[in-house]
Amino acid sequence: MASVTKYPEPKEGDGVLLRLREDYEQAVLDLFEADQDAKEVRPALEVVGLTSNFLNNMRLPVHRWFRYSAGFSAEWVKWLLAERDGSDLRVLDPFVGSGTTCLACDEMGVQSYGIEAHPFVHRVAQAKLSYATDPERLISKAERAFAFARKAAAQTEHYPEIIGKCYGLETLDYLDRFRQAVEVEQDGSPEAGLLWMALVSSLRVVSEAGTAPWQYVLPDRRKTVPPSPEITLHKAVQMIAADIRFMARRAKPLATLRVDDARKCATVPDGWATLVITSPPYANNYDYADATRLEMAFMGEIRGWGDLQETVRRHLVRACSQHVPPNSVNLDEILESPELAPVRDEIVPVCRELSSVRLERGGKKTYNNMIACYFLDMAQTWQTLRRVCASPSEVCFVIGDSAPYGVYVPVIEWFGKLALAAGFESWTFEKLRDRNIKWKNRKHRVPLCEGHLWVCG
Repeated sequence: MASVTKYPEPKEGDGVLLRLREDYEQAVLDLFEADQDAKEVRPALEVVGLTSNFLNNMRLPVHRWFRYSAGFSAEWVKWLLAERDGSDLRVLDPFVGSGTTCLACDEMGVQSYGIEAHPFVHRVAQAKLSYATDPERLISKAERAFAFARKAAAQTEHYPEIIGKCYGLETLDYLDRFRQAVEVEQDGSPEAGLLWMALVSSLRVVSEAGTAPWQYVLPDRRKTVPPSPEITLHKAVQMIAADIRFMARRAKPLATLRVDDARKCATVPDGWATLVITSPPYANNYDYADATRLEMAFMGEIRGWGDLQETVRRHLVRACSQHVPPNSVNLDEILESPELAPVRDEIVPVCRELSSVRLERGGKKTYNNMIACYFLDMAQTWQTLRRVCASPSEVCFVIGDSAPYGVYVPVIEWFGKLALAAGFESWTFEKLRDRNIKWKNRKHRVPLCEGHLWVCG
């Protein structure tokens, strides 16, 4: 840890940067075309190309509060909704993440149902969907928290190692005092959740270590002059207050949000959804449990990387090798699962090849187990989606294929076959972009793609 942190002096008029400009609404609407005859706002066709780019959301109110690793463009979701009859739409996102789909549906006046199995990310989505809160109540609660933090005594001895690598003594001292204040203010109200959101959204901003925008924490990369935690937290509260004032004119709370498993959708009524919009985990070894390790460690929900298995991973679709370490599953039994019958002739040789290739690689990652378990989990998801979808209905997956250790896995084709076996009628794929073509350090040369998998039934 560094002993002393020197913060930059705040610039005069800095608060103006977070003030809601009167022209901000028009800036957002620049992505749309006005349909004068219908007297409604419809997204421009260019929005379609923004499907898989969550960065576009980071300039939008509410969406910008927290950058989760997964996600797609909220404007693209609005475009899909505008192309359909809103009076009959009921939208389900079984991998809702931090709430992009539900927020977009609220803005378009469409009922939606969001499911998220990651408990911490679900809380982020819940905070975002609290945008109907009175901003003055939020500000009053925040003022009490800042007053408490000024007088409280820091208690920093209990934090795990990762926190010590990310924050100097002075920064951690203030963050801990404000964390105590946030806990005192937790009374079950929406504004209490928004105050928690302000703290969570500030943690990577004030870190003195490198905190990459994905899950990685890079303690060897240091920020030259990290911002003051108190100033950053004030800005976060101002931003949230400004955004909920904005959303009060734009959206109506219609969404239902639940902690649930997409493989079961236990909380979703049968035949409820007429449209599914989602992006499931890709079979590319990305550890979604690790994506919030810094935040969860600071908030005392885990002590370290190992705690993620029980706290988060066991709830998620098995899309990374950390879910399925050696000897944790019986690969032969998984491959014989009846749910995999539609793709068994193809998936068995792929998993056998991965079983052999992994022994030649330094990391010896269990991609063989991962692929088998991933498709078993997704086969169960397709079966569940058929149960909760109406007839007729549409499903849109933003998805890409995969090639662990250079062994190609035709994710899109296998998903199509699993969907048909589950009772859907047809599937098509619209490619958006090529993947694995520009990174110099890519691990293999297998061309991959990403796009929309459309399933109807």
